[in-house]
Amino acid sequence: MNIVLITGGSRGIGAATALECARRGLAVILTYNNNPVSAEKVVAEIVDAGGSAVALALDVSDASSFPAFRDTVARTLIDTWGRTDFDYLVNNAGYGAYHPFTTVTEEEFDGLFAVHLKGPFFLTQALEPLIADGGHIVNMVSATSRVATAGVAPYASFKGGLEVLTRYLAKELGERGIRANSVAPGPIRTELGGGLNDEFEALLSSQTALGRVGEPADVADAIAGLLSSDSRWVNAQSIEIAGGYVI
Repeated sequence: MNIVLITGGSRGIGAATALECARRGLAVILTYNNNPVSAEKVVAEIVDAGGSAVALALDVSDASSFPAFRDTVARTLIDTWGRTDFDYLVNNAGYGAYHPFTTVTEEEFDGLFAVHLKGPFFLTQALEPLIADGGHIVNMVSATSRVATAGVAPYASFKGGLEVLTRYLAKELGERGIRANSVAPGPIRTELGGGLNDEFEALLSSQTALGRVGEPADVADAIAGLLSSDSRWVNAQSIEIAGGYVI
């Protein structure tokens, strides 16, 4: 049984990805920061459907905690599945925030940087010894790196940096057969950034070729597909999952 570790798996795209991966037969480690109840609900849904899943606490903004988290993952792998490694890492955890460029504070900048670029960088570094040869890393980036949207300059900048990092991971870990790709959602119906009201959803739908905003399952299906052997020759790519947003 292949095992996937998904950060931020208690809600939104992360939860949908955990459920879809489990449906396709993967064992799941999902992480949560401050919502253990939601995380356990996702685990229970997977287990009730005959799958296998574990939820672990992780603050992606705190790189000093990553060595201890790696040790927890290692113990969990042995205790739960009798393995010393896992196959797939999905760096999904994140949060949205609206900050016009002229008002961004250093604290706001640093908070977004810690979660969206520094966190994935050093978490992947910490977990790399536990990723099996031939594994796969998927990083969650964003269509806002392509389509400039007022108020998300720091967020989009760090997502753009993560997209670049993805290519370097593919280059430097390729000798172990580890692939690295990123997915870039467009507007998705989640709680990120406070969610969507009817007016904003209508605007985003009008800017999308397929005429609607995306659902978490739209992105989850794409991630699960990337993890499958059908995508074994897809590497170092950023794939926009946006229904034709602003084209």
